[in-house]
Amino acid sequence: MQTTATITSKRQLTIPIAIFKKLGLKENQKVLIRENKGILEIESAMAAVERLAGSVKIPKRLQGVDLDQVIEEAIDIHIAEKYGKKKE
Repeated sequence: MQTTATITSKRQLTIPIAIFKKLGLKENQKVLIRENKGILEIESAMAAVERLAGSVKIPKRLQGVDLDQVIEEAIDIHIAEKYGKKKE
């Protein structure tokens, strides 16, 4: 599908409704935009997450660990590395 759109002075682009609906997009939804040989490609952020799910091997020490716990551990490591101390 091809159509014409206009870029505003604020560099905003309105996605034509037919394409918006065809892609199943929703208002306020996050999308990824990438340039590929002069062509803009738009993909919903969730579609990218689903497409990439399982593509990264989970370290053995994190297998079966609750995601919230993994995030907390990552924060603790980041703070320790950046500030030389543990999160309180």
